[in-house]
Amino acid sequence: MIRAGACAAAEIAENRMSQSENAAPAPAKRAPAQPPAPLALSINDKPYYHEGDPQMPLLWFLRDTLRLTGTKYGCGVGACGACTVLVDGKATRSCMLPMQAAAGHSVTTIEGLETDALHPVQQAWIEEDVAQCGYCQAGQILAAVDLLKRRPKPGEDDISAITNLCRCGTYPRIRKAILRAAALAQGQGK
Repeated sequence: MIRAGACAAAEIAENRMSQSENAAPAPAKRAPAQPPAPLALSINDKPYYHEGDPQMPLLWFLRDTLRLTGTKYGCGVGACGACTVLVDGKATRSCMLPMQAAAGHSVTTIEGLETDALHPVQQAWIEEDVAQCGYCQAGQILAAVDLLKRRPKPGEDDISAITNLCRCGTYPRIRKAILRAAALAQGQGK
């Protein structure tokens, strides 16, 4: 019985040797990958660097790394607009913008919209009592800032083209506030 077991073990070892002789050679070891260069960008007029995953959405860098929590997570697919920020002055959904695409650009969040006084859009939002729950309002305000920069005297169609969603349905007040902000900006020369 022992002899049969020893023969079987020898046969298994011989099969393994012949398999290893026919196996492809092990791949050559590569040098360790160099870490990616830090990505530089400006946020609210301050320089920042990101050394992590270049595919990480800008939203998470703003919220988790910089603790700028005015920019909200809503849907994660760019549909609702709660995460809207200004990138080089243009309304952009930060949940869809990877850090490598944000590199080299200037980002403005609700926290950096105005530092000395309220922006005309913020002032109009207060005067028209727009916010209800307030969750989407930072994104709404930044989308309105972009609109008024492009169209200082917006019409109803221009305002309707803003695709940010309001969970509370305050669209009539948002429209009034955008029109009021346009008038305020004209008076202040903004």
